[in-house]
Amino acid sequence: MTRFIAWRILQLPLILAVVYLITFALVWLAPGSPYGNNDRALSEAAKNDLKVRFHAESWEKFLTYYPWQIVAHGDFGPSLSYEGWSVNDVLRSSLPVSISLGLLSILIALVFGCAAGVTAALHRGGILDFLSLAAALIGISLPPFVVAGMLIVIFSDGLHWLPSGGWGEFRHMILPGVALALMPMAYIARLTRVSMLDTLGHDFVRTARAKGLPKRTVVWKHAFRTAFLPVFTYLGPATAYAMTGSFVVETVFNIPGLGQHFVNGVKNRDQTLILGTVLVYAAFLLVLNLFVDIGYALIDPRIEINARPE
Repeated sequence: MTRFIAWRILQLPLILAVVYLITFALVWLAPGSPYGNNDRALSEAAKNDLKVRFHAESWEKFLTYYPWQIVAHGDFGPSLSYEGWSVNDVLRSSLPVSISLGLLSILIALVFGCAAGVTAALHRGGILDFLSLAAALIGISLPPFVVAGMLIVIFSDGLHWLPSGGWGEFRHMILPGVALALMPMAYIARLTRVSMLDTLGHDFVRTARAKGLPKRTVVWKHAFRTAFLPVFTYLGPATAYAMTGSFVVETVFNIPGLGQHFVNGVKNRDQTLILGTVLVYAAFLLVLNLFVDIGYALIDPRIEINARPE
């Protein structure tokens, strides 16, 4: 276990370096300039002064300067579009917001998705199974921004129960949390259903029932623990996606999270902000996938994450 964890940790810098190079190539080669987005056109002297200030006189200098700043000082550099702000300032202000919203959404998706999947498996072919399938298809098919708009129309504009945007209170998190949770909840429900149907046919489940254990104990303590493994695999990227925020959902609900700043960075051609947000998302994804692999051994001790094919 220790060797596996150490090896995965050693891989992180290499993978992040590849992500940095690919992202750098995309943001540098894309048309447009962060220095020409003002209301009035800048002179060439002013543009050159900004390029020197942000170490962007050439792609070679930009490519080599910022990786050293990130590794040596943890500094993603100044933002090219938020005057007086560094990328670190943007991340410090927006990342806790996205993490809070993401944790709420993944909790909603996990609780309701698992409950719906287990219920559908126990009533296979029945009305509850059909309803869970229909709800999952809707959740997978509808884009998050469509769900967000529908929730605003119904619960904010129509019923006036919840605010349509903003941040600061728990009630501001409910609608965007549900909008973010619907798609992963649909996937979790279908994964749980399929896995539970397979697990319920195993010998250890029949043995537990033959010993006289209550059905609730057999389903949730024995069968669900094994059936949860495919869901646990999906939770890694799903949690990274949710915790770093949906770019569109945060924009729709006017939430000052990481996603909204990424959208603004792309619109303003803010190269340092784009690089910073992409690297943060990649780091979250890698770390959470590592936790998933380690969690396998905790959920099912029969799994050996260090095992090699013979």
